[in-house]
Amino acid sequence: MTTIRAVPITADDFAPFGELLTVRPMPDKMINEGRCERHHALATVQRGGGEAIISIFRSQPVSLPYECGLLERHPLGSQAFMPLGPDAWLSVVARDDAGRPGHPVAFLVPSGMGINLHAGVWHGVLTPLDRAADFLVVDREGDGVNLEEIRIRPITITA
Repeated sequence: MTTIRAVPITADDFAPFGELLTVRPMPDKMINEGRCERHHALATVQRGGGEAIISIFRSQPVSLPYECGLLERHPLGSQAFMPLGPDAWLSVVARDDAGRPGHPVAFLVPSGMGINLHAGVWHGVLTPLDRAADFLVVDREGDGVNLEEIRIRPITITA
């Protein structure tokens, strides 16, 4: 079994897989009579002809070390996850290698930060750490097959 270490997430390291959903150092503009910062267009919804939908997913927790044996991807649209609680969580992603997942990478995503996965990026299932969590999810609904799941040789993820 392969073991990988989860690393802190950065915009540069995550760029091949998608965008981070977090405030920028400076807002794009101030709105609502100057009381609200607008951090505009943090990510783009790729929707491949379908509609963008908003859902809430409630996921059960895992603890590290964690064994990951299932990856999935959505070839027709992006998928964004924004935690609704105060806890850090884990994002497991892999580049595509001729229709199969390449070597997985595990990121520790801090409290208050979300991600937007590009269409076709292999990723693990939602993985809150240590307690159940709710996530606001923006993804695609429409015609076509937009979910592929694959069992992989399990990898162990450590902190």
